[in-house]
Amino acid sequence: MAERKMLAIDLGASSGRGIVGAFDGERLTLRENHRFSNDPVNTGGRLYWDILRIYYEIRQSIARTVLDGDRVASIGIDTWGVDYALIDRGGRMLSNPVHYRDTRTEGVPERMSRVVPAAELYGVTGIQTLNFNTVYQLYREREEAPERLELADRMLNIPDLLNWFLTGVQANEYTILSTGALLDAAARDYAWGLLERLGIPRRLFGPVVQPGTELGGLLPQVQEETGKTDARVLTVASHDTASAVLAVPVQEKDFIYISSGTWSLMGTELASPLINEESRMLNFTNEGGVCGTVRFLKNIMGLWIIQESRRQWKREGQDYSFAQLEAWARESEPFRSLIDVDDPAFSTPGNMPERIREFCRRTGQPVPGTVGEVVRCIYESLALKYRMTADHIQALMGRQATVIHVVGGGTKDRFLCQMTADACGIPVSAGPEEATAIGNLMMQAIAAGEVADLRQARQVVSASFECRRYEPAAGRDAWETAYGRLCAMQAGSRN
Repeated sequence: MAERKMLAIDLGASSGRGIVGAFDGERLTLRENHRFSNDPVNTGGRLYWDILRIYYEIRQSIARTVLDGDRVASIGIDTWGVDYALIDRGGRMLSNPVHYRDTRTEGVPERMSRVVPAAELYGVTGIQTLNFNTVYQLYREREEAPERLELADRMLNIPDLLNWFLTGVQANEYTILSTGALLDAAARDYAWGLLERLGIPRRLFGPVVQPGTELGGLLPQVQEETGKTDARVLTVASHDTASAVLAVPVQEKDFIYISSGTWSLMGTELASPLINEESRMLNFTNEGGVCGTVRFLKNIMGLWIIQESRRQWKREGQDYSFAQLEAWARESEPFRSLIDVDDPAFSTPGNMPERIREFCRRTGQPVPGTVGEVVRCIYESLALKYRMTADHIQALMGRQATVIHVVGGGTKDRFLCQMTADACGIPVSAGPEEATAIGNLMMQAIAAGEVADLRQARQVVSASFECRRYEPAAGRDAWETAYGRLCAMQAGSRN
C-alpha cells in the first residue's frame, strides 16, 4: 500500500507537539515537526490556559507539514481532560478556558452534593471525585457567574474547541466528555436528569460523537496562514489518556497500564463500566475508550511533583537536569521518608520540596534535606502508590495481572520503572514513550480503514516500537515494610 501520512497534535499540560506519522501498512514511524511550551497565565486571581497561543502553535505545525512537503491526509488533536470554553450564540468565546489547577472549585463537590449526592453522581457517571471535574466547574460557573451561563450557547472541551477553530464545526467527542462526569456511563450519553437538577443548561451540549468522526477540511482563513492542504480534521480519542491506552502494545488479557506523565493514570481495560460501592470508595473512574472499551482507572499525582520541584530549584538558581536528579536519588538512603503523593498539598503549583519536608514533619518522619533525598522520597512514594492501586484493581477484578504496561514520558525514567516492578512484584513493560501521539495516529488510521480495529492497531504498535522489560528484583522485604508504612500513614490521615 502507499504510505499514508497523518498529523497528530498532542497537547499536554506543560507542552505540545506536532508529530507526523507515516504508516506503510505494517509499521508506523514518527517525526516531530514542532514543539512548544504550554504556559498557563495567572491574571486577576485566576489561572487560565493561553488558548489562542496554543491555537497559533497548532497552525505552525500544520504550516510545517506544507513547507516540508508532507501531504498529510488527516489531522487529529488530543489534550488533557475536563477543561472547556463557553461559546455564545454569535460564535465567540466568553472567556479563556480556566486551568484545572485553579482554586475556584475548592469546596464545590461538597456544596453540589447537597443537590446531587456524591454516591448518586458516581452511580450514574462512574467518574471519580476530583474537584476539577467538568461538572464541578460548570456548577461553579452557575454559582459565580450565572449571567455567563445564560449567554452561553455551547460548551466545548479543549480539543473540540481547537477543532472548531480549525474547521468551524462544533462537536462534542465522547472520550473527552467522559472524563468530566457529564455522561451516563452505561448509556454513553449525557446524564440529562442530573444536569437538569444541577441547573446546567441542556443547550450547552451537542450530540456525542465517537473517535474517528470526520469534521471537515481547514477553513479558508486557516489555510491562508498554513498553506493549502487537503487534510481532513478528525476526532480522535481526544482525551490524551484514551489515545495513550489505545497505543498500549498489549497481548495479554489481564494487564494493568500506567500512562505516565504529569499525571499517572493507572488502570485496566473493560468492556463495560464497573460501578459499585467499593469502586466508589476507592475512587476509581470509568472513562470512555475507543471501540466500545472503558478505561477503568485511577488518577495518581505523577511526575508533576518532580517537575514542580525542579521548577522550584530553578527559581532558586539551580537548573538540575532530570539525569542529575535521578543520579542523586540513586545515591540516597532508601525508604527514609514517604509521602502520600495524592495529598492535596501537592496538587497546586508552588514550593514542592518545602511541602514535602512539611508533610514529613507533620507525619513524624525524617525530613529530606538534600535534593537526592527529596527525589528519592518522591520516586519511592510513587512506586508504592502504584502498588496500592494495582492491589485495588486486582481485588476489584478478581484476577491477577501478569504485566504492568507503562507508556508515555515516564518510560524514560528507568529508575522509577524498576522501582514499580519491585514495589508491585509484577513485571513491567515500558514503552512506547510517544504513546499518546501514536494512539492519536492509529485512530486516524482506523478511521481511514487502513487498520481494521483496536486489536490490529496494537499489533502495529508492537511491531513498530521497542519496549524495555523490568523484572521484580529478589528480596522485596524492604518494599513490603515500606508499603505497610504507607498504608498505615493513609489510614491515619483518614481517622
